[in-house]
Amino acid sequence: MKISVYNIKGEATGRTVELPEDVFGIEPHEHSVWLDVKRYLAAQRQGTHKSKERSEMSGSTRKLHKQKGTGGSRKGDINNPLYRGGGRVFGPRPRKYVIEVNAKVRRLARRSALSAKAKSGGIVVVEDFSFETPKTQQFKEILAALKVADKKPLTVLGSYDKTLYLSCRNIPKAGIAPAQELNTYQIMNAGALVIAESAIAKIQESCA
Repeated sequence: MKISVYNIKGEATGRTVELPEDVFGIEPHEHSVWLDVKRYLAAQRQGTHKSKERSEMSGSTRKLHKQKGTGGSRKGDINNPLYRGGGRVFGPRPRKYVIEVNAKVRRLARRSALSAKAKSGGIVVVEDFSFETPKTQQFKEILAALKVADKKPLTVLGSYDKTLYLSCRNIPKAGIAPAQELNTYQIMNAGALVIAESAIAKIQESCA
């Protein structure tokens, strides 16, 4: 699949690059994408939720009144879950939400997500660029020139660039990621992918 290369001014350079068919041209496997997105979102959960149960409450364990003869229900201590301030029945406990997904399935999911983006025309290839110092306004101008500023763009770089990361992080709904760390959720969550030329080979390596 051939695609035109643009410069940071949004102008076509007259050159094209070949997007690997085995990464950007396969039939998307929706279930793999669903599994990998579910795995990613589950891993973001801390799982530190905790509530106190009856045995963990601080309070007197004195029996409130005798078992029989009062005409009322049987009552134990003040930590009874039926009372206000009592313990909770079957409350949440700390746990891990990690879901295991095979590496082959994760790679298939990334290829499927990239292929779906390519088929929908959501990929723009741009010449490699960098800044000497962080410039958020300059980065916004590049996204506007490429006509993706209002499409929740994700910029994919060949390698981590701290200056570009600092330039992009304050732009609402815009993201940036090195090709080696690109995941299925980021691809599906983005409205458009702005891929640097040097990142194409790195994406192919990570999806192989």
